[in-house]
Amino acid sequence: MARSVTRRALLTTASLVAIGAVVHAQRSQPWRVALVTSGQGDRIIGWFREALEAKGYREGKDLIFELREAKGHYALLPKLVEELVALKPDIIIAEATPAIAAAQRATSTTPIIMAPATDPIGSGFVRSFAKPGGNITGVANMFGDLTAKTLDIIRLLFPKVRKIGVLTSNNPTHPALADVAARSAGVIGISAQRFVAPNPEDVEKAFADMQAAECEIVYVLADPPRPSLPSIALKYRLPTVYQVTNYPDLGGLMAYGPDIKALFVLAADHVDRILKGANAADLPVEQPTKFQFVINLQTAKALHLAVPEQVLLLADRVIE
Repeated sequence: MARSVTRRALLTTASLVAIGAVVHAQRSQPWRVALVTSGQGDRIIGWFREALEAKGYREGKDLIFELREAKGHYALLPKLVEELVALKPDIIIAEATPAIAAAQRATSTTPIIMAPATDPIGSGFVRSFAKPGGNITGVANMFGDLTAKTLDIIRLLFPKVRKIGVLTSNNPTHPALADVAARSAGVIGISAQRFVAPNPEDVEKAFADMQAAECEIVYVLADPPRPSLPSIALKYRLPTVYQVTNYPDLGGLMAYGPDIKALFVLAADHVDRILKGANAADLPVEQPTKFQFVINLQTAKALHLAVPEQVLLLADRVIE
């Protein structure tokens, strides 16, 4: 029985490869892949290039990327998506909820890949994870589910903390995520106050307001990275914890969340499957399986923080 199952799986894989080869051979023009980012796209498009190249796609011959970047200014997204839709792409990759929402409003026919979304069902992007049901599928990030554990880590590092500031933007998922953070903080005896920095240039004022409100820690909700954020946090001497795990590489103190690159690799797999004929309505939404706790000891030293051994042992990656 084991042999027949293995053989059947091999035949299925071989069939998919053969179908993909036929599709490539039949096309006289490269696929046009549109990528709209809520933040900046240089690193993201690099991850997609790498992942799709590994699947046999050659940029310029098999596919062409069209990139538009909002760079944290979400009000620009409808126009950017409109530009991309006018190019008649074969598929749209939308990074983060603000871009996904703009793409959803712009087209109900072109397949849209969420890369990733925080709450795909609550945001109205899909009917269910198993059967999305429309022209949108892709990847969910599970940030809301990780908040309680993150606050437990904060409590380990800062056992006497009484008040945290929760930094948000105009991301439509942030009000609900901030409520989750406030409830989770309350369970362990910490008060949480929300502060909004709608655009990247508003971050410094938000930190000044948090300092004035006597917040001891800042918890930054997931958004496309704002590169200036760690240096501003250090300027105001506010230890800052992030949901997006690449912030410690930019000088942030610590972060807990899904492996960001792995999310985009999952999204690239969806791109590949749709270009080979899969229907977005039937392609299940993927969720992350790999999570990271990252801490930057250089930043801890600059803040005169002693990191307990217990916290270091929890870390998947330590930047020294």
